[in-house]
Amino acid sequence: MSDLTPLLARAQEISSDAERVTEAKLRKVTLPGGAGVLGLITLDNGEDHTKPNTFGPRGLISLNTAIDAALADDEIAAIGVTGKPFILAAGADLTSISGGGADAVRVVAELGHAVFRKLGEAGGKTSFGFINGLALGGGLEVALHCDYRTVMDSAPALGLPEVMLGLVPGWGGAYLVPHLVGADKAVTVILENPLNNGKTLGGQAAYELGLADAVFGGADFLEQSLLWASAVLRGEIVVERPEVDKGEAWDAAVARGTALAEAKTGGASPAAKKAVELIAAAKSATRDEGFAAEDDALDAMSKSPELIASLYAFDLVQKRAKRPAGAPDRALARPVTKVGIVGAGLMASQLALLFVRRLEVPVVLTDLDQERVDKGVGYVHAEIDKLLAKGRINHDKANRHKALVTGAVDKGEHFADADFVIEAVFEEMSVKKSVFADLEKVVKADCILATNTSSLSITEMAADLEHPERVVGFHFFNPVAVMPLLEIVKGERTDDATLATAFATGKALKKTTILVNDSPSFIVNRLLGRFMGEVGRIVDEGTPVPVADSAFAGVAPMPPFMLLSLVGPAIALHNNETLHRAFPDRFYVSPALERVVAAKKASYYGADGAIDPEVEALLEKPDHPVVLEPAEVRTRVLTGLADEARRMLDEGVVVAAEDLDLAMITGAGFSFWNGGLTMLLEREGLGKFH
Repeated sequence: MSDLTPLLARAQEISSDAERVTEAKLRKVTLPGGAGVLGLITLDNGEDHTKPNTFGPRGLISLNTAIDAALADDEIAAIGVTGKPFILAAGADLTSISGGGADAVRVVAELGHAVFRKLGEAGGKTSFGFINGLALGGGLEVALHCDYRTVMDSAPALGLPEVMLGLVPGWGGAYLVPHLVGADKAVTVILENPLNNGKTLGGQAAYELGLADAVFGGADFLEQSLLWASAVLRGEIVVERPEVDKGEAWDAAVARGTALAEAKTGGASPAAKKAVELIAAAKSATRDEGFAAEDDALDAMSKSPELIASLYAFDLVQKRAKRPAGAPDRALARPVTKVGIVGAGLMASQLALLFVRRLEVPVVLTDLDQERVDKGVGYVHAEIDKLLAKGRINHDKANRHKALVTGAVDKGEHFADADFVIEAVFEEMSVKKSVFADLEKVVKADCILATNTSSLSITEMAADLEHPERVVGFHFFNPVAVMPLLEIVKGERTDDATLATAFATGKALKKTTILVNDSPSFIVNRLLGRFMGEVGRIVDEGTPVPVADSAFAGVAPMPPFMLLSLVGPAIALHNNETLHRAFPDRFYVSPALERVVAAKKASYYGADGAIDPEVEALLEKPDHPVVLEPAEVRTRVLTGLADEARRMLDEGVVVAAEDLDLAMITGAGFSFWNGGLTMLLEREGLGKFH
């Protein structure tokens, strides 16, 4: 290999104190059965599992030193790389190199390639990657460079999420993955999953895909991995991998990737396009050529506005999400030792499952009759059984959680000692006010009364209560287990102790919490309401639905009428009616949507992916249709969104534009590489928000 001294020196120069350095710690392990000594390198940044290992300049230098020491030690026959408990590594520490100068990204790209390669074909000693937990981006790539890999079956997240961040896999992933598992699976890992809201693979799924050669349980993962490595070194285990098809199958995968990138981003993501190009080129490129192409791509990406937006978005979800702006002093929070849920329908049952899994306290569901209650409790118990069957929890935890979830019709007896009660009943103000009036008669004086309303006023809901200060909005997004956002809504009289308890509970539920001042539909539903209202008006004026849907690739996570079908036309209509009552001059209620809801149509689309003919018949047929081009649709709708975002900031709905963006990323799936919403609006010249 070439001399790395100049590259290492430049890496030291661009490093900064912002880097949380991941040290590579080498120790010798004598393998059983006479297989020799393995040099085991453990990656550890000295923090707990909530702060994953990452690779900045100093981290790469540390890993290089450890690998060199293992290669130079004649006693060491093989090298293994693993991580601190539950974490291998979460990729590059991008923020630590942001001030390193024009060549910083290229230096880190080239150094990562050079160091990781020493674990594989360039090192000369057999190497093993022991994937003991989360492994994303460079964390997965360091293992991909090894000759063999084991993975913990319960590892929560493996993947190459770079495209979601406006980047491409830059430490070998774009070349190594297609050569390991084939181009089609590479398209899934490198492109499809990141564009699907950053989807990742669990340990078992990664093994089945072919990213690892063996899978072991978590209790003795490292011991089992060392035994397996010993058997490989002794020749008792021979790993056979399927031959990769480098003919028509590779070309077909590239075609699929091209179509996928266009459908998901509308050509608006340079990273998605470049990722497909790298996979295509890897078919005939040498390893040197493939890695050099990754270096060039990362260098180019580093100068794009998409990367700036991605770093901004990444900072939001990594930092601002952990320290919610405007939240009261955490010391004011009261303990939550029992939870009551009013309602036992699907949303209420999802909430019960989340509360019992995260808080592990008694959870009581109530409803109008025993049949409804039993159905809700049965749903929760069935979901716990599914987790047990998948190996996500053990028998003891499953039994404990099921025992904690009960149901009753009588609120008075079962809610008297609850600390936190949340309602999930019909979205009608009079119904919710009645529920809270009944609750106030039976709960203790300091019990939090929370509402999962998606659009109604918290202030009005609490107005007639004796203690309105303990009412708070606690708005989840569907599906509750998957969507990370929790909007915490402050009514006019909500006190700090209630808010602090709400934020502490949201954190315990592992949700991204954002403070919202009471206003119609809060953050996400208000912005989506303006979005869907503007699109609905355009379609009612004569632009065909497919044209309107085609205008937002690269803006929204899915076309607007597909989103409407996912949310449900009735729910979308209710949201826009709420907003129209509050702001009639800006929020449009589509007569066509009203007819679709009246006809009880669940979607604008049929099973074949085309517009449902019955829905088509319900759409407006204006005498003088105005048919816009997709670009005109996009500009008009984004102009409306820019107007609404500015009004929300001026009204103080949130503390800053960062909260609008964090909400749209975590609650609506808007892209990292757009920076959520406001960074995109600024790039389009539609306003200044920062």
